[in-house]
Amino acid sequence: MQSPNTPNEPEENSPERRDFFRIEDRIGLEVRKLSTTVSTEDKVMDGDHLESLKAEFRRLDQDVRSQLASLAERDRLLTGLIKSLNGKLDTLARIMAFEQNPLQPEDWQEVTLSEGGIAFSSEQADWQIGDHLALTMTLPPELFQPHAIAQVLDLQPTNGGATRVHAEFVRIQDADRQQIARHVMRWQIRQRQKQ
Repeated sequence: MQSPNTPNEPEENSPERRDFFRIEDRIGLEVRKLSTTVSTEDKVMDGDHLESLKAEFRRLDQDVRSQLASLAERDRLLTGLIKSLNGKLDTLARIMAFEQNPLQPEDWQEVTLSEGGIAFSSEQADWQIGDHLALTMTLPPELFQPHAIAQVLDLQPTNGGATRVHAEFVRIQDADRQQIARHVMRWQIRQRQKQ
């Protein structure tokens, strides 16, 4: 189900957060509570030892895409083959990364997801509005793994004794936001095809 609002949001807050389409989906979700200091957030987002490799990967990917654009004018068949091979390599890299850090069954859960934020249920009882969270999401079937820092906007108890946590992304790289946007769009297409 797509909705321009996060379900069960307080009415006084929802008009400010209707900028993105939201979907109900089952994804891998790893959540870590952070201290509220900005310096800690910076370390979480920038301190990853793989960041230089990821930056190099993005640069190479951009090079391939720009060269494919000029090649497409001369040889469409070769361009199609190279795009397929590039996609195959991307999928293989995601599979290898996922196999090295497999998610446990409890890490997969139903969420409400958009480019602007996420809502999820948690058994953890010590959440507070304003908390900062480090999130790693695994988006099937492509196994993209966007990362974000989110801030808790609202907490709602559920019937099962858990808490529904509504959080807004306050720090997310453009590439990660684009992965979420593509995932939302593909989810919507799959839902239309089922009808």
